[in-house]
Amino acid sequence: MSRLDRRQFLTGASLFAAACATGSVPRRVDRSDLLLRHGTVFVGDGTPGFVGDVAITNDRIVWIGDCRGMTAATVLDVDGLCVAPGFVDIHTHSDRSIFRHPGAESRVYQGVTTEVTGNCGGSAAPRDPLPPTAADPDDGPAPWSDVASYGEAWARQGIALNQALLVGHGTLRRSVLGDVDRPATEAELAAMGRRLDLALTQGAIGMSTGLEYVPGIYAPSSEITVLARIVARHGGLYASHMRSEEERLLTAIDEVLAVGRDTGVRVQVSHLKACGRGNWGKLDAAIQRLERARAEGIDVMADAYPYTAYSTTLTILLEPWSREGGDDALMQRLNDPAARARMLAELPAHVAADPGGFELVVIANVDHPPHQDCVGKDLATIAAVWKVSPAEACLRLLDGSRGNVSYIGHGMADAGVERVLQHPLVMIGSDGSSQAPVGRQLSRPHPRSYGTFPRVLGTYCRDRALFDLPTALAKMTSMPAARARLADRGSLRVGNAADLVVFDAATIADRATYQEPQRYPVGMPHVLVNGRFVVRDGVATALRPGRFLRR
Repeated sequence: MSRLDRRQFLTGASLFAAACATGSVPRRVDRSDLLLRHGTVFVGDGTPGFVGDVAITNDRIVWIGDCRGMTAATVLDVDGLCVAPGFVDIHTHSDRSIFRHPGAESRVYQGVTTEVTGNCGGSAAPRDPLPPTAADPDDGPAPWSDVASYGEAWARQGIALNQALLVGHGTLRRSVLGDVDRPATEAELAAMGRRLDLALTQGAIGMSTGLEYVPGIYAPSSEITVLARIVARHGGLYASHMRSEEERLLTAIDEVLAVGRDTGVRVQVSHLKACGRGNWGKLDAAIQRLERARAEGIDVMADAYPYTAYSTTLTILLEPWSREGGDDALMQRLNDPAARARMLAELPAHVAADPGGFELVVIANVDHPPHQDCVGKDLATIAAVWKVSPAEACLRLLDGSRGNVSYIGHGMADAGVERVLQHPLVMIGSDGSSQAPVGRQLSRPHPRSYGTFPRVLGTYCRDRALFDLPTALAKMTSMPAARARLADRGSLRVGNAADLVVFDAATIADRATYQEPQRYPVGMPHVLVNGRFVVRDGVATALRPGRFLRR
């Protein structure tokens, strides 16, 4: 079969499938705003690519197939390149950082066109509103209170990509109870439920939990179940950073599956992994639990990122009692001899379990100028320089920065990462955020914010042959879009939003490393959001066509 005949055959098959899905056969147009010619087109559903053209008018795909004879305001020949749906990052934390980096450079350069934010129990909305003249250093300059006003502030800012928001359970709990270690009263639980119901009504796509973090760590399972019923009633998604990803991994999975079983809510296990060498062997049992749950009818899936290290706050290494009450209470305990001695005694066992030793805890950010030279160094090395124990070094860092220290934990096995990425229930989520390498760089963040998707396509798909290219793309496009119920994103279909990536399958690669994390990938020349180039010829355009996507 000749190239043209094959293209016509596959194009016809693709359009017929699209027609069956929509109930009507799309009509070919004569003119479009933008025409991408001769690319290898991947619909995003896991089927093989075919050589064809994609036509775009305004913010929509108007034709896919053979566009000979069609005229366009702009024609771009992408022969030899892949054309795919824009990547949907199912797990990010950009709902605050996007106001500092509205160009979302770390995201768009790697092909992300939509982010699902508000994960791990923390979301920018709902919150108590700021005075009109106030500015929140975490959430940005625009005041808002609920999800509706957050979306309005988001739209006024102008953002390069799209965003959908999960409501953080920790955000709800903190607003009603504070950071206290006790169950919610009936009245308090009802207040959380009302806030959640309003947020879902206003367009939030679901709820997340961060059950290793304050205040989610203090919430009993019964509290999560009550709120998950509200999410289920709205058809939303329940995404959980579980209570443990190390010693109690299997118990934590059982808990999140029980919520799905009891409520019927759709469950998303966030960044599935097994941390700490002693826990690596639990991963197969964890995956088997997910498979059995699916067979029982529980709608559970998971996401993962392609790295053997995680990143989080240093306070997570402390036991729950020491974190109750927030930063002020922690500072008081650090200055209390008896409480500090207890923390020092508890830290070694925690670190031995996860990530496996103080030498595996590498400081990523310190909010204390005298300690800036600790960034990029592990706790064992810092302790040797300071001539103290690693546990004491940890507490000194926390004390100096009022608890605001983040680290990278090298706690996962490469074989485990591959096992998770390859599983058919797992899609790709970076666990990163919108960033840009501007100004003086005083932190060393996890490279996942810059390199997740090219790393999957380059290292794990092309180089290690973990899966074929159509499968890899489905894990980044149609699977997460369907999970978030973003009906017109994640696949190349006539009538869908024109979020697209154009990349070179032979050269795409991440360049962000643990030593130099703020480096853009290669092999991704063009990225479009809602029909407009946010990256063209490998350079960000500064256009901001993104939209706040409501459920």
